[in-house]
Amino acid sequence: MSIQKTVLDNGITVITEQMDSVRSVALGLWFKVGSRDELAHEAGISHFIEHMMFKGTPSYDARGLSEAFDRLGAAQNAFTSKESTCYFASFIDESLPEVFALLSDMVCNATFDEEACALEREVVIEEIARSEDDPEDQVVELFYRTLWPEHTLGLPIGGTRESVATFDQAAGFAFRDKYYTGDNCVVAAAGNLEHEQLVELAQKHLDSLPAKAISAKGAASDASKLALARTSPQKLDVSKRVIHHKDTEQAHLMLGTTTLPANDERRFALSLFNTAFGGTMSSRLFQEIREKQGLVYAVYSRPHLYQGLSAYTIYAGTRPDNANRVIELIELELDKIARKGMRAEEIELARQATKGSLALSLESTSKRMLRLGDSILNDLEPLTFDDVLQRLDAVTMEDVDALEVGLANSPMAFAVVGPFKNEENSTTDSKTKHKDLELA
Repeated sequence: MSIQKTVLDNGITVITEQMDSVRSVALGLWFKVGSRDELAHEAGISHFIEHMMFKGTPSYDARGLSEAFDRLGAAQNAFTSKESTCYFASFIDESLPEVFALLSDMVCNATFDEEACALEREVVIEEIARSEDDPEDQVVELFYRTLWPEHTLGLPIGGTRESVATFDQAAGFAFRDKYYTGDNCVVAAAGNLEHEQLVELAQKHLDSLPAKAISAKGAASDASKLALARTSPQKLDVSKRVIHHKDTEQAHLMLGTTTLPANDERRFALSLFNTAFGGTMSSRLFQEIREKQGLVYAVYSRPHLYQGLSAYTIYAGTRPDNANRVIELIELELDKIARKGMRAEEIELARQATKGSLALSLESTSKRMLRLGDSILNDLEPLTFDDVLQRLDAVTMEDVDALEVGLANSPMAFAVVGPFKNEENSTTDSKTKHKDLELA
């Protein structure tokens, strides 16, 4: 297996990982634009455009596109994140030219038909409503808004009902022209394919993408301070909390703080720490709060890595009358980390668990394609499986200690959704103390 990369004349990066042992290919067309790039009045437009790319081109209507993918045996989809948008498909290797042509037609030639825009606005608003009905989704959005209240990373990817209601054909064309450019595009593929073939397909089907830089990134201003934001969010006083009343059977809790950016070499140490702290069934959080106390079904931690500055979060779902006890136990584990750090055997266990999880994930061509695209968009060296194993093996206890003590000592933003008294953006008077939730 080998990774190859080529940069085309119009700035498109083509990256592949050849897997001779399979008969499938996973292909992704990535664009370096997401919700953090949007102005206040554009909130959610990256996600809306992702939807609209499937609604028709001059060559196909929406149904025709779906049928064309089905005839090729291709499973197609897309996603929008805070930093990128990806259109992807998995299919038998012999269908690569036809699938590439379909995906390229969508991203280059989508018509943003006004009637289709009107229908899809309603679909996206329904998606927003569904997320608001889901307390686990809702607590994530509240947490980000609390952690980064004046930065676009704190905004929901889907936008708001009010912003989505304004999106039309003109808005779609303007945003696509601004961000769907060659230097903002990555073509990533993994599976049974030849790199040179993918380069030729990109030259043939994506030559219409303009090769221009996005000069406005990080430079525009807006009255609500929601500027184009590839710049880092400021390091904030994150000892804030927000409590949202909702009549639920469970309280949904999220604590967290800021951490290192996506392209930081210490991310491998962070991965091992997270696995040991809250990433597996043998982790401290799972063992102490679920296995020993029986207070939760789900409890976990995870890093959310972004450009500039990232978030580290801890989630738990518990019955409302147990919420204060669960928060107390999470804070106790953080205090133990701050005072004593992790044991060497915990990190070694985490190292082996991380390797095993990585090995299983990379059996999938889709997972390999996602890793390739993500690495290029985050200005990272594309790493093979063996490369990643070497980086994990190189992590020392000193590396982990340097990260974990800083994380555990950091003030924690806090959000909760449940049947408690509402409280918006109060400030705690200590590093992590967020107990004393009051039932409404």
